[in-house]
Amino acid sequence: MKNRVLSQWIAKQLADRPLRANSLIITIYGDMIAPLGGTVWLGGFIRLVEPLGLNARAVRTSVFRLSREKWLVSEQIGRRSYYSLTATGRRRFELAFRRIYEDASISWAGDWQVVLTPGVSLTPALRKELLWAGYAAIAPGALAHPSAQTDALLDILQNAGAHDKVVVLQARTFGALSSRPIKELVDQCWNLGKVAGEYQSFIDRFRSVARALRSTSNLDPEQCFIIRTLLMHEFRRVQLRDPSLPRQLLPDDWPGDKARAMCRDIYRLCWVKTEEHLMQMLETSDGPLPPAEKSFHARFGGVIDEEAEQRS
Repeated sequence: MKNRVLSQWIAKQLADRPLRANSLIITIYGDMIAPLGGTVWLGGFIRLVEPLGLNARAVRTSVFRLSREKWLVSEQIGRRSYYSLTATGRRRFELAFRRIYEDASISWAGDWQVVLTPGVSLTPALRKELLWAGYAAIAPGALAHPSAQTDALLDILQNAGAHDKVVVLQARTFGALSSRPIKELVDQCWNLGKVAGEYQSFIDRFRSVARALRSTSNLDPEQCFIIRTLLMHEFRRVQLRDPSLPRQLLPDDWPGDKARAMCRDIYRLCWVKTEEHLMQMLETSDGPLPPAEKSFHARFGGVIDEEAEQRS
């Protein structure tokens, strides 16, 4: 039986904030389908997302566009179409969701990645990728991020064909990692106030959901699927605007910490029933979906806890 409070919340969210099909499909593929083999029959997927307000025509149009944009690839078997994440789509997903499932702000040794553009201008696409990855212009022709994740930066440059057009440097902070000049640099270069406001809106939006889920002993699988979809869709949206700065450089009352904890808690409450719903609604060309890959269970520091195992 569906929970009345959760039903009312879902109806209000879908009415107040209509979902963009393309972005929603990426959220579902990235969060749910990728760890379950990555390939599903389109017909089952259409039935899965219908409660989210997407009809068959909207889904077919969106998956066609996402295929043209190299997010998805289709395979025709008989009269059925099966859609999978492309290698490019999986890479984009992994870069994005790594920031969601892993808390990158826990520790920082003062390392920086610096991208210099001597005598050339970054292409709009590369600038967008770097800004999306949290880089900011700290001086003319210089973008930087307080991170030691060289592989992620090189991956961005390689895929943009810019690895031989820019100079990449590693730097390290001397002195106190949270000194006043560094804090002033962060205030000037990263718009943390706007990000903090979006995190607070996320908290306000999902607070009642967390409370209702904790007080419900028998959760409905479809409701859990919808809530987890809306949860990750919104958290992903905020994360794409968060530069993922180290904790030492963030304000003491940073709302991102509370938002992440709330997202983790709701995810843990919903994941078991959501997986049941996915197994019931989706199928591959070989039949049922395979079990989730091991990396799935490491999300948010481990989605499986004693309480979740008891509910399953």
